[in-house]
Amino acid sequence: MADRIYKSDLTNQEKLLMAIIRVGESYKRIVSSVFRRYGLSFPQYNILRVLNASENKQAKTTTVSKIMLVPPANMTGLAKRLEKNGYILRKSDPNDERATILEITEKGMETLKNIEIDKNKCVKTILEGLTENEIDNLLRGMKMLLKKKIG
Repeated sequence: MADRIYKSDLTNQEKLLMAIIRVGESYKRIVSSVFRRYGLSFPQYNILRVLNASENKQAKTTTVSKIMLVPPANMTGLAKRLEKNGYILRKSDPNDERATILEITEKGMETLKNIEIDKNKCVKTILEGLTENEIDNLLRGMKMLLKKKIG
């Protein structure tokens, strides 16, 4: 039997946080392969999701940035590439000349629909073996941690 060359010195609390990170990174890696088939990165896909769920299918760049936890400077490049590929429109805000409004296009909405089945298969695979009750409990716990606004 092989000797263990590594013994974790993490507390259970640290192990939990590391497990959360590993699950999140695994999810991101798996679904990113689906998004790449449509020429989208993970953040670009999320911009489309935020816009699709927004009132009138549009939102200010700063609003999308806050929802996604992405620095506003990063949003500019992401939005320009989405616009270039026909997924969104970028418009000046008539009420604030400094602000930009992003609006999802028909192509963007259609792409989200096309991605949905494959993305859902990925989610199902990752969460396989968990009951709805276990998923609900995990989600409640994560929401409690997020409400603490750490960092």
